[in-house]
Amino acid sequence: MTSVAPGATETDIRRHELANFLRSRRERITPEQVGLPRGRRRRTPGLRREEVAQLSAVGVTWYTWLEQARDIQVSPQVLDSLARALLFDRSERTHLFSLAGAVDPAPGSDCTGITPALREMLVRLEPYPACVQNSRYDILAYNRTYGRLLCDLDAVAPENRNCMLLAYTDEGWRSSVVDLTAMRRVMAAKFRAAMADHLAEPAWKALLSRLEAASPEFSEIWARHEVVGASNRTKVFRNARVGLLNLDHTDLWLGPSAGPRLVTYVPADEESRRGLERLLASALAEV
Repeated sequence: MTSVAPGATETDIRRHELANFLRSRRERITPEQVGLPRGRRRRTPGLRREEVAQLSAVGVTWYTWLEQARDIQVSPQVLDSLARALLFDRSERTHLFSLAGAVDPAPGSDCTGITPALREMLVRLEPYPACVQNSRYDILAYNRTYGRLLCDLDAVAPENRNCMLLAYTDEGWRSSVVDLTAMRRVMAAKFRAAMADHLAEPAWKALLSRLEAASPEFSEIWARHEVVGASNRTKVFRNARVGLLNLDHTDLWLGPSAGPRLVTYVPADEESRRGLERLLASALAEV
């Protein structure tokens, strides 16, 4: 642990606090958590400095100087890489940038919770289906129409409410998508593009492993290494209650594009609008 000399300036104190904070975080993470082999004769608790440098794509000497509280410049982009490599949560990330005296380039990229106001918005959008998803396709909240659009989401365990997982493993979800092959290919490509910023994060790796184990179809598509960005387009669903629905899909980002988003489906024609009204009526009748 680095110590501060008497008469140190505020900048000196910040550098030493930053050095001690990084060291403490590095020592608490096991190699397995970030996808590295443990190996033999490991005497360092947690990760080695060179492993953090490798995961963050920075020089080993430079990172060592950082932990030694040397007077070096640290860019927000490097801090962002360190925060991801060391699996920082939102509070730790905020503390890191505060100690470094830097502005976070992606503030609020994590969804800290669904506020009552956001839940009210979802209800007010009915009968239009709407939900809140993160970049990993986890469904964080949804209104009643969305809950009946592709399958009965209320009957799905919360840990399984993930669009990628449902698209490849849930028969009700799969049968509701008219062009399932194209949709799954696009979803996998978007998932790969989003995962580039989260390669070392356990939750992302766990979902990927689960998909590969559950679906040979996913493994085949994943092996193509296709990527695609976000896009809005018309989707066709075959709902078990009301029949065909032509819906215009829109993503409304609640923060940076890597963070949570409000997903909405607006009817593309009059028949689909009436179908959504019947779908909501059906959902209300089941309450």
